[in-house]
Amino acid sequence: MQSSRASRDGTANPTVNEIRDQIERILSSGEFHAPDRGRRFLEFIVEETLSGRADYLKAYTIAQEVFARDTSFDAQNDPVVRIEAGRIRRALERYYLVAGHADSIVVTIPKGGYVPSFGYAEGACEPTAQVVSAPSTPVERDPTEPAPAPMRSPPTRYRRWIWYAIAVSTAIVGVIGFLHAPRLSLTARSPLSSSAVASDGTQPRIMVEPFQNVPGKAASADIAQGLTDEVVGQLTKFREIVVIAPRTQQGSQAEEPWFALQGSVRLEADKMRLIARLIRHADGAVIWADDYDADLRERNLLEVETDVAQRIATTIAQPYGIAFQPYVSKVGKPDSGDWEAYSCALSYYAYRAELDPRMHTAVRDCLKEAIRRLPTNSTYWALLSLIYLDEVRFQYQLRAQSSPRPLELATEAAKRAVDLDPQNARALQALMLASFFSNDVDAALRAGAAAYAINPNDTEVAGEYGFRLAMSGKWDTGCELISAAISRNPGPRGYYEVGMALCAYMRGDNQAAELWARMADLKYNPMHHLVLLAILGASGKLDEARREQDWLRVNAPVLMEDIRKEVALRLHRPQDQEHFLDGLRASGVAIPPGDGMIGSQ
Repeated sequence: MQSSRASRDGTANPTVNEIRDQIERILSSGEFHAPDRGRRFLEFIVEETLSGRADYLKAYTIAQEVFARDTSFDAQNDPVVRIEAGRIRRALERYYLVAGHADSIVVTIPKGGYVPSFGYAEGACEPTAQVVSAPSTPVERDPTEPAPAPMRSPPTRYRRWIWYAIAVSTAIVGVIGFLHAPRLSLTARSPLSSSAVASDGTQPRIMVEPFQNVPGKAASADIAQGLTDEVVGQLTKFREIVVIAPRTQQGSQAEEPWFALQGSVRLEADKMRLIARLIRHADGAVIWADDYDADLRERNLLEVETDVAQRIATTIAQPYGIAFQPYVSKVGKPDSGDWEAYSCALSYYAYRAELDPRMHTAVRDCLKEAIRRLPTNSTYWALLSLIYLDEVRFQYQLRAQSSPRPLELATEAAKRAVDLDPQNARALQALMLASFFSNDVDAALRAGAAAYAINPNDTEVAGEYGFRLAMSGKWDTGCELISAAISRNPGPRGYYEVGMALCAYMRGDNQAAELWARMADLKYNPMHHLVLLAILGASGKLDEARREQDWLRVNAPVLMEDIRKEVALRLHRPQDQEHFLDGLRASGVAIPPGDGMIGSQ
C-alpha cells in the first residue's frame, strides 16, 4: 500500500490512491451538484495534479481539454473556465457540508488558480479523534416538536459545525414523519374550513392542468395523473393562493385563473422526467419552468411524486415564491375582488424580503386598509400581526413611528386571523410569534407545531418555527429546521443566515458562527450586528468587535441601554442568555448585573 507523504510543514498528505478514492466518492454522491462538464473539469485537474502536471493547469489548457475550445481561445473574453471553477468550488463546499462531513480526505480548489489541494481533515490521522461533547443533561423533547435527526460528533473543522447543515431530505423526512400520521391517500387530508375555500378574488388563482404523458405508455399516464393530484394537494396547503383543480374550469370570466400550471411526464425504462411550467394567463408568457428527474429503481414512486409535488408547491406558492414576485403585477387587475388589498400583500412580502425600514409604515397602513375592506380575510390579519411584531423585534432597525401597544395589537390581529381560519398556517405563524414575544413560549411552540404540520412546504413557517424552538432552548431541532429552510431559499435569506450564526455560536463553534454572520447582508439590522459582536468577542477579535460597537453606537444607541432585557426577549433560557452576554462582555461591552428578572419581558 502506498504510504502517506509528508508536506512541507511536516504533516502527512493523502496518498494518490486515497485521493482517487475520495474523488470517486464525491462524484458518485447525489449531494455533489455539478453538471457533466463540471465533473470532467474536476477529474481533469485532479488527474493532472496527481500526474505531476499541475504547472500546466491554466485556463487555456483546461478550455481545450475539458470544453473543447480551439487554439483561438482567449480567457479574457471567454470566462467559461473561471465560471466553472467557481461552480465546482461551491459544489465541493456543499458536498462537505451535507454528505462529506465524515470524510477523512478534504479536496478544495483554492481561489486564484485551478490546482486542487488535498489534505486530511483535522484529526483524521489521529488514533483517537476528539469529539464534541454532548450536554451533560439530556434535553427533554416536547411531543409537539419535530424529532431531531441523529447527529454524529465529528472531529474536523467541517464536522464541528455540520450538525446544523443537514441535508434537506433528512430534515424534511424526519420532521414530517414525526408530525404526520402515515398518509394513505389524498382523501385523508384534513377538511378545509368554509373560510379557507372561499375566495374574495384577491389571491392568485392557479389552474393545475392535467399533466401530459408520452402517448402510448400506460405507465407514464398513471404517473402523470398521480403527479397532478399530488401537486394539487400540496398547493392547497398555501392559503395565499386559490388552486383550481383539473377539468373544473367553468364559470364566469371573473373566475378565470391568473396562471396555469402545466407538466409533461416521460418514462424511459426506470427513469422518469417531469417538466413543469407556469403560464401567465393574461399574455401566455412562461414565467417559470423546471425539470425533475428520478430513478424509480432507487426510490418508491409515491415518494417521488410527493417530493416533486412539494418542490413545485414551495417554488410557486411560498410567500416569496413565483406567484408573489414583482412581475405578478403584470398579470393585470382582476375583474373581481380588491386588487388594492392584494397589492398590500405583495408590498408586505417585498418589504419583508429586505426588511427595508423605509417601507414599514406605508405597508402597515396599507394592510390596515386592506383589513377594513376585507375584514374576513385571515391572511391579511396575519400579515398585519406580523408587521406590528416587527415594531417589537426590529424596533432599532425600523426607526418608524411605532404603533401604540404594538405587541397587544399583534396578538389581537393574530388571534383574529386564527379565529377566521384555524387551518391557515400564516395565521398560526403570527400567533406563534406574538405568543413568543409575550413570553408565552409553550403557546408559541404549540402554534408553531400546528402551523408546520399544516404546511411543511412553507419555508417561512419552517424557518420561524425553527427559530422559536432554538431560542426556547431546543437548539438541535430548531437549527435543523432553520438549515432546511435556508436550503429551500426563503425570502429574507440573511435573516436565517444570522440565525445559523447564532446556532453555531451556541454550539461553541465561533469560526462557523462568524462565517454565517458575514454571509448575511447585515445592512440596517442592529440585532444582527449584535450577534456578530458577541461572536467576535468570544473569538478574541477585539479590533473587529470595536468596529461593531462603533456601528451600534451610531445606528442604535438605545439598544445597549437595557441589553439584558433585549437578550431575554429573544433567548428564553437563562443559561443561553448568559452565554450570549459572555460574548458581549469579552468584546468590551459593560453588562450590568442581573436583577433576577431574566426570562421575563
